[in-house]
Parts: sequence; structure tokens; C-alpha cells
Amino acid sequence: MSNKRKFKPFVIESVAIETAAAEGKAIARHDGKVIFIPLAAPGDVADILVNKQKKSYAEAQLIHLHKASENRVSPKCVHFGKCGGCKWQHLNYKAQLELKSSQVKDDLQRIAKVEVEEFQEILGCQNIYNYRNKLEFTFSNKAWEEHFDKENPKRLPALGFHIPGMFDKVLDLEICHLAPEMANTIRDKVKHKAIELGMTFYDIREQHGMLRNLMLRSNSKGEWMLVLVLGTNDVSIPEKLFPALMTELPAVTEWCYVINEKKNDTWSDLEVHTFKGKGYLIETLEELQFKIRPQSFFQTNIQQALELYRITREFADLKGHENVYDLYTGTGSIAQFVAKKAGFVTGIEFVDAAIKDAKENAELNQINNTAFYAGDMKLVLNDELISKHGKPEVIITDPPRDGMHPDVVAKIKELLPEKIVYVSCNPATQARDIALLADQYAVKKVRAVDMFPHTHHVESVALLIKK
Repeated sequence: MSNKRKFKPFVIESVAIETAAAEGKAIARHDGKVIFIPLAAPGDVADILVNKQKKSYAEAQLIHLHKASENRVSPKCVHFGKCGGCKWQHLNYKAQLELKSSQVKDDLQRIAKVEVEEFQEILGCQNIYNYRNKLEFTFSNKAWEEHFDKENPKRLPALGFHIPGMFDKVLDLEICHLAPEMANTIRDKVKHKAIELGMTFYDIREQHGMLRNLMLRSNSKGEWMLVLVLGTNDVSIPEKLFPALMTELPAVTEWCYVINEKKNDTWSDLEVHTFKGKGYLIETLEELQFKIRPQSFFQTNIQQALELYRITREFADLKGHENVYDLYTGTGSIAQFVAKKAGFVTGIEFVDAAIKDAKENAELNQINNTAFYAGDMKLVLNDELISKHGKPEVIITDPPRDGMHPDVVAKIKELLPEKIVYVSCNPATQARDIALLADQYAVKKVRAVDMFPHTHHVESVALLIKK
């Protein structure tokens, strides 16, 4: 028999909410312990229910608000608090920017413990709603439990987002305010037409059903790509559904489908079939054009992506002769964005399909001073590559959330470029990597960029200069 006592939730009254954590939860302190509270706001005074307790921290939920923070606003979305997409919609935008800017500063000063010569003002969004150009929805034959009676289940079909932490619970969306209006229109018409045609929505637990996922992408011209993921190998489904929708959805120029009979929802490794259209969209950034295919990685906020790339180019401050390495280049967007002001740019990326896109886009834009390589960064960035392209004078690095592998950091220190421009979607891992470089590099300037209003995510661009 276990000697462990079963934890009993308990209430703490009139707790002052101090700030917000990197994960979007608010923070309070009680009896020397940090308490994480979702949907609270810095400046609130509230009663909280502690429902999980560990040695160094606890988790709680807000149950009664005594005093509301001056930064609180009424959330715009009817799904706020259920859908996990907009954890900060209850904060005014000025407060969101201040929290994100503080996060970047805190990570560099507290984690990296480095001096930063200049923290520039965070770049906020002009459009804080309707900014996403890519959305992925899930079909379910049973809407989340809030939408039906457990005693007499109606099996209402759903097309929407997963409830956070629940793989088999899908929130049937009425609207998503991060998406352009057209995305909501397309999603609704697909759902209702599929129901009208008697098509089955996927049973996530039992893993069967006709319709599994729906991905929508758009470009700045307002053209849309629709990718329907089928749960069964039955091509008659798009043959019936797509023509029934085309006259109602003229904005959709690319009609594609994927057959996914795997146990998981990932389909980037599967063949995409183009039913109608070219199978890609064209996006324009300044004078550059980029082909965006269904599986391509491309920034989901195109206006802010353009500003992010401009800041990266400004920090690099190229004079036209430099040898540049673009690490974690993705589809080569930044590499091509700086190529005109560089001598030569070498891009490296793990995903082979992304490198194929990078090469094709360079050809499309008639850029001849780039080369792209696919493979594990710590293996590709080797002496053979350096011998072929020469030592870099400038390194631009834009790694995934986990940051750079220690071997990659060690190789950069061996190469000792004059400048490093570090673009990051995770200021904590950026700070960790900068700390490893701090003995040889000074942090000249840092600027945060808000790509995703109403979420806790923030991008950070740092310029490092060789000491």
C-alpha cells in the first residue's frame, strides 16, 4: 500500500498576480512557491484553486476575481478559455507587447547573463486580428463534450481545433479571429457540404472515417489553397465534394487532397494530389517571389515576416562582398532576402523538401549567388563544406524552438565569423546559445518582433559581434 497522501485541491484567497510566464500562464507567489495560473492577468487580485502541487511550484485556476488588472479587456472570441490558441486575448495589446519584450530581456539577462548594448523597441503588429495565412483544422464525428449531452449523446460532427492536451477532443469552431474572414467561410462551407453529402467525420479514438483534416493557406493576393486530408483511400470523396464547393468558393484556386491512413495526423511525408490548380501559391516579399506548396514551411504572418526579414538584413548590414552562411534556412526566404547585398550565401536545412523549395525559389527569382544543402546541421556544417565555400564572414541562424545543437555552436566558435545574426522563435534557447558564445562575442543589439498577437509567442533578433 502506498504511503503517499492523496493531494487535495485547496483555495488561496486574494492572491496578487505578479507577471506572466513564457508559456502564457500568469504567475503568483505563495509561501515561497511559484504558482502558475492560466487566464489570469498581471495586476489581478483573485482567489485561486490550487489543483496541482510540486516541490518548487504549483498550478491553479482562477475562481474569483476581487480586483481586475487595469490591462484586462473583454476577449473578442466566444471560444476564449476553451481553444488554446489565444491565451492572452484578455490582455490589451500594449500589455502583451510589454510582457513579450520583458521576456526577451529577462532571458538574456537572467539566463545568458550577458550585457546587451541596445534593446530596441519591440515591433508590434498593425493587424492584431485576421493575420494568419495558414490554419489546420480537425474533423471529428463527436464534438467536444461541452457541445452535447453525455446522457443522450447526439454525436454532433465537429470541424475545428483540438482542446489543449486532449488528442480526441475537438472544439467545433464558430469563428477564429486570427484567421481572415475567408478562412472561416471556407471552413463552414466545407463542413456543411460534407454533411449534406453524407460524408463521415473521423472517429479519432477508433480511427476510421472519410474526412480527417483540413488545411487552408492564403497569399497576399487573397488566393487560397485547400488541402483535404482523407482518413480512407477513396478518391471519390474529393471527386464529389470539391466540384460541389468550387462555384461557392472562387477564392480557392488550389484544390488538393492527401490520403492518410496512419495512426497519427502528420501528413508532410505523404503524397499530395492536386485535383485542380497548380498545387502551389505564389507569395511576394518586396520584389521576391516564393512558391508555397502544401508542405512548405512559410511564415504564417506575412506582414510581420517581411518586417522580421528586414530587421535581419539591417542587423547583418552587408556591403556586397561578404560570404554568408544561413543556418536552418528553411525554404531559403532569409537567404534570398539578403543575397542581393551579399557576395555569396550558403543555406543549410534539415528538411530535404524545404531545400528543394529553396533552390526552385532562387531560380524563380534569378538569384545566382546562393547554394543550398539538406541534412543534419551538425554534420553538413563540416570542413568539406567550408573548404568548398570558404569561411563565413557573417552567419545568420534561425533554428527551431530547441535552439542550436552544442556541436553547431562549437563549430561557429571555431569558424569565428565577424557577425552572427541570431533569429529565434524561443528567446530562452536563444539566450542559452548566446551564453555559450559570450566569451567570443558581444551582443550589440536585440529586437523583439511580435508575430502572433494574443499568444505568448515572440520572435527575437540579436546581433553578435566578434570581440
